[in-house]
Amino acid sequence: MTPLDRPSAAEVAAAVRSGERSARSFIEESLTQIGRDEATLHCFNEITAEQALARAEEIDAAVAKGEDPGPLAGVPIALKDNLCTRGIATTCSSKILEGWLPPYDATVVQRLHQAGAISVGKTNLDEFAMGSSTENSAFGPSRNPWDTGRVPGGSSGGSAAAVAAGYVPLSLGSDTGGSIRQPAAFCGTVGLKPTYGLVSRFGLIAFASSLDQIGPFANTVADAALMLESIAGHDPRDSTSLPTQPSAYLAALGEGVEGLRVGVISDFLTDADATIEVAVRGAAEALCAGGATVEEVAIPELMNALAAYYLIAPAEASSNLSRYDGVRYGLRVDAPDVAKMNAATRQAGFGPEVKRRIMLGTYVLSAGYYDAYYAQAQRVRTLVAEAFNRAYAQFDVLIGPTTPTVAFPFGAKVDDPLAMYLSDLYTIPSNLAGHPAVSVPFALGEGAMPIGVQLLGPALGESVMLRAAQVVEAAQATGVRGPVAMSEGSAR
Repeated sequence: MTPLDRPSAAEVAAAVRSGERSARSFIEESLTQIGRDEATLHCFNEITAEQALARAEEIDAAVAKGEDPGPLAGVPIALKDNLCTRGIATTCSSKILEGWLPPYDATVVQRLHQAGAISVGKTNLDEFAMGSSTENSAFGPSRNPWDTGRVPGGSSGGSAAAVAAGYVPLSLGSDTGGSIRQPAAFCGTVGLKPTYGLVSRFGLIAFASSLDQIGPFANTVADAALMLESIAGHDPRDSTSLPTQPSAYLAALGEGVEGLRVGVISDFLTDADATIEVAVRGAAEALCAGGATVEEVAIPELMNALAAYYLIAPAEASSNLSRYDGVRYGLRVDAPDVAKMNAATRQAGFGPEVKRRIMLGTYVLSAGYYDAYYAQAQRVRTLVAEAFNRAYAQFDVLIGPTTPTVAFPFGAKVDDPLAMYLSDLYTIPSNLAGHPAVSVPFALGEGAMPIGVQLLGPALGESVMLRAAQVVEAAQATGVRGPVAMSEGSAR
């Protein structure tokens, strides 16, 4: 059974709110599926079955009283393990935070609880969200449900795989340079990175604070819009939170793309696999058939984003991760003095990729190199944002590939960090600019693996962008959603 054979998040919520089905029955189905396949896929760092069933009972009791538990009533969801959950371990898939129990919930966790959603667990990720394959997790990699010999992407690989495997109809990830959209493309799901500041980062354990953003994974664009409505909005506890009210993203979906101007980013097609270029052009044709005006547009500045990102993000990571010193929380390795204790704790607690980025970030922030590297990267960031602004003066939405290739086999890039970093070549520009973008599965490529097409919009342009995404979704090639890899004949 593929994910689309199961009810959507909207259908689950409607059935629970009407009393047609109990929230408990949906949670039990989710936990049964997890129990059957999780030993192979390893989507989760922790499964919170007891808490989920208890919350389902509360939802069902509210419905029995005639109360409305919310737009996501009874919907099973999964949370990336860098989102704080009160009394539930939040590790960032790092030994340095193994077993840490936050004393509070992240704002997005609170909002989903208020909307009636029920978390069934915390999903695996690349350590501190640093990676593109989930191979950097201290607790072992997650596997792609389409082919368990291939990576699910990263850093939100566990969240993407949980939706692709049919464990849950919705999950949350975080996206610093493509960590929602890239695994969504690899796993054949919808993955949405909202405008920076639209969704509160309070309670998200920071990687790079000026780039991080939380967003949904879903099987459909409509479900992604529904989840976005539940988590978006101003939060006074986040100083970067925008003072805006979320739009009615779901209601706008039916408006179509008649009259929209769509730009195909030609620079993104140069290095992409041939099958991926064909998919992007097919998606563009679908938008044209829907009434949009489609033209190619060159934005060469976007190809400089990768180099700038890998100076800015490590610099911010170096600053953010300095708090893990063995004193306040997390792992502590005893040593004769404080300095040696700090060093021993970090040596034991951080993995190779995290250490690599901390050292790079510390270097580019050091005296004598700050202007040459970090400051110059910020200038490039400005050029990227300005190039986007010029493009959006001509077009309402941009379109291109999400990734240069389909999901690659385990081990293919672990010894070549630069090759791994290139997986985010097409996703990073939107993070530097703070703009929204969404990956939609559209076709199958090499190895019958899913291909994601990326729709990009200007700041707070989610409504129009999602309208275009839904048209692309409706035109997708037959078979793009399944069967998932747990069927007969899958790699194990």
